[in-house]
Amino acid sequence: MENQDQTFCQSCGMPLAQEHLATNRDGSANPDYCRYCFADGAFTSDVTMDQMIEECLKYLDEFNKDSPQKMTPEQAREQMR
Repeated sequence: MENQDQTFCQSCGMPLAQEHLATNRDGSANPDYCRYCFADGAFTSDVTMDQMIEECLKYLDEFNKDSPQKMTPEQAREQMR
């Protein structure tokens, strides 16, 4: 059963656990992003949405390994859009 309370990074789509939360400029947790995409109140890289999607697709095999529903690159790309 899927956890309906699971949140995801609004930039890369990574499932967010407490240890993955981004930080705001004042050091407080930012619940919208992971620490890899957003840190100290700023995005960690300057990329377009399409560039971020292509970067995330590099990890599709790892995602599929632990997922009951396997996605093709085309399905994952469409879902991320």
